[in-house]
Amino acid sequence: MSRGGSIPEQRQQASEADGIATTFRASEHQHIRYNPLQDEWVLVSAHRMKRPWQGQVEPPLLTTVPRHDPHNPLCPGATRANGEVNPYYDGTFVFDNDFPALQPDAPNPGNLAIAAVGPGGGWGREAGPLGGLLLQTDTRHPFTSGPSDHPLFQAEAARGVCKVMCFHPWSDVTLPLMSVPEIRTVIDAWASVTEELGARYPWVQIFENKGAMMGCSNPHPHCQVWASSFLPDIAQREERTQRAYQSQRGEPLLMEYGHQELLRKERLVLTSEHWLVLVPFWAVWPYQTLLLPRRHVRRLPELTPAERDDLASIMKKLLTKYDNLFETSFPYSMGWHGAPTGSEAGANWDHWQLHAHYYPPLLRSATIRKFMVGYEMLAQAQRDLTPEQAAERLRTLPEVHYCLGQKDRETATIA
Repeated sequence: MSRGGSIPEQRQQASEADGIATTFRASEHQHIRYNPLQDEWVLVSAHRMKRPWQGQVEPPLLTTVPRHDPHNPLCPGATRANGEVNPYYDGTFVFDNDFPALQPDAPNPGNLAIAAVGPGGGWGREAGPLGGLLLQTDTRHPFTSGPSDHPLFQAEAARGVCKVMCFHPWSDVTLPLMSVPEIRTVIDAWASVTEELGARYPWVQIFENKGAMMGCSNPHPHCQVWASSFLPDIAQREERTQRAYQSQRGEPLLMEYGHQELLRKERLVLTSEHWLVLVPFWAVWPYQTLLLPRRHVRRLPELTPAERDDLASIMKKLLTKYDNLFETSFPYSMGWHGAPTGSEAGANWDHWQLHAHYYPPLLRSATIRKFMVGYEMLAQAQRDLTPEQAAERLRTLPEVHYCLGQKDRETATIA
C-alpha cells in the first residue's frame, strides 16, 4: 500500500472533492424537496429532460366534438342510463351521479362499533401508523374467517353523495373557451353545492377530470362532487400539517407560503387583485399549479362577489395558458380543498386556507406525458423539470387562446 493510501480511497476522496467544488444548480443536479402541506418529499431530476424520448406516445387528442349529441347523457334533453331525461339547461346543471361511489344509506361493515377520533369526536380517524384500534361487537371480521380485533384488519362505515355538475350546455366548449361570466356561474354553483352538502357531510370534494388521458370518458364540460361521512386521507394530512404550522408559527401555512412566493416571484404564473397562481416549490406533476386566494378564506362559499369575479378571470387565463403550452385541449385533474364542514363546521378552522390543485400529466408535448409508476409508486414522487422552469414557461405564454388566435389569423388571411 502506498503512503498516500489505496487507489480506491484516493478515487473516493477525489470524487468527494469534486462534489464540494461543483456549484449546485437546481436545473442540473438532482435533489429532493419537502412538501409541508402534505408532509412528503419529491425527487427533482431536471437533467432527465435531456434524454431522448423512446417511451409511449399518446394518440392525437379528439379535436372534433359535436356541440349537441342527443345520445350523450350529459347533454340537455338527453336520456341518462337510469331513464331520467335532462332538462334543456342553459347554464350549469347538477344531478345525482347515476353510478355513485358513495351512497347515503350504506350499512356498516359487519357489526363494527367505530371509535371515531378527531375534533369533536365526530368524523376523524386517529393519525398514526395503524390509526385508532376499532372497538368490535362481533368476534369475526366481515371479510375474513379470522378474529376481527386485530389492528391490521380495520374497516369503517363510508356514506355519502356523488353529484355531477355540467358547466355549459355545449359539448364543444371547455372552461378556457367559456366567457368569464359563464365561469363565474360555475364558481357560484361550486359554492352552492359545497354549502348544501356541507350542511350534512364533513368533507365535500369538488374535482374535475379533463381529457381521456385523465380517465374522463365524456368530453362534455363537467366536474364531479363527492360528499363523504369521513375525511379522506389527503384531507386528513392537510388538516394535520396546517393545524401544526398554525400552532407553531401563529399563522396559516398557505397564507405564509403565498406571501413568500410573492416575494420570490420565480414560481409565480399569474397574480391578480384577489388570487395567486403558482407552481409549488414541491410540485410533482410537470406543470402542476396551486391556486390561492390572497385573503384568508376557509371555504368556497365565503368568497365575496369581487373574489368570485376575479377567480373566474384568473381561471380562464390559467387554463388558456395550459391549452397554449402544447396547443391542445390540456388534460388535467383539479380539485378544491377547503376547511371541513358538517357538524364540525363551527369549530376553529382558522388554520385552513382555501386552495385548488391542478395536476396536468403532459410533460414534453401534447402526446408525451409523465407516468407515475415504478419509483413513484414504490418509493416517492419524482419530476423531470424544476418547478421554476415550469413556472417560467407557463408565465411567458399568451393569455389569448390559441384557437381564437388561429381564427383571427384565418379571418385576416381571407380578408
